Amino acid sequence: MGKRPLSTVNLDDACFVFGCELNGSGGASDVGMGASKNPTWLHFDYSAGDVERRLIEHGLEPNVAESLVRTDTRPRTVSTANGVLVVLRGVNSNPGAEPEDMVSLRMWIEQNRLITVRQRRLLSVQDVWNSLHSGKGPVDIASLVIAIVERLADRISDFLESIEERISAYEENIETQETSETRSQINALRRQTAVVRRFLAPQRDALDNLYRQSRGILDEDQTYSIREQSDRITRYVEDLDLVRERALVLQEELLSRSAQEQNARMYVLSIVAAVFLPITFVTGLFGMNVAGLPGTQNAAAFWLVCGVMLATSLGVVVWLRLKRWL
Repeated sequence: MGKRPLSTVNLDDACFVFGCELNGSGGASDVGMGASKNPTWLHFDYSAGDVERRLIEHGLEPNVAESLVRTDTRPRTVSTANGVLVVLRGVNSNPGAEPEDMVSLRMWIEQNRLITVRQRRLLSVQDVWNSLHSGKGPVDIASLVIAIVERLADRISDFLESIEERISAYEENIETQETSETRSQINALRRQTAVVRRFLAPQRDALDNLYRQSRGILDEDQTYSIREQSDRITRYVEDLDLVRERALVLQEELLSRSAQEQNARMYVLSIVAAVFLPITFVTGLFGMNVAGLPGTQNAAAFWLVCGVMLATSLGVVVWLRLKRWL
């Protein structure tokens, strides 16, 4: 692993979010203006200022700097002679944001330095930053990387738990909730699941590659921790697949309920039509305005026709009962 050239940090850069020097006992101090030989963590925002140029000034290769500020990324790990490039995603836990709108975090890992780049605030990074300032954080760069990966996974776990609680609630209340409302809620949940899974599947592979390619930076126990996080993400992918299957089953059940309700209504309409069809025929026949209709001069003809229609209706009902259609 090549050594980086020492470089100063311009604290006034718009792209510079924060920087700290690890003290080796779980704490950290803010990075100074001069170069430092202590383990250093620099955090940048590539949406503000000329981040790519500043990263190159910090000794990064141009192609690595370009990868760190690229707009569209997917989780991956790339190892070079001077360090390891890791791109990960975390759920968007910012207030008012959609959790499935996952935020990209790019990391450049060296033996004694970590550079992270983001566009939007990622609360997982803030959690690690707060732990350092409380004196209970990582002690070196390797444990710092592991802490960030773990916090990303913790936030994803919280999101998955909320999804599983929602799908369980839909399953319990499917008999009492309005079908159209439940269907729209399940469709929204499926969209969230699909978006999150899109990034978690390659993130699992990225962590697995980090486990395999970071032996020059991480010791045996630390590589094992990364492997555990990779397995953890694998379980989350499997949980998302299960949620998707459960949502499909719910949608099929809703469609079945809708079909049953529609069939029940059509059945009632068919019964009514069958009962009134003979009556409609009789009234239509005697409603013809032509000469020769019987009973036009008989005062009792109306009641006779009514009796015939009533008897016919009762006969139809009895016939339907005998056929067990009613």
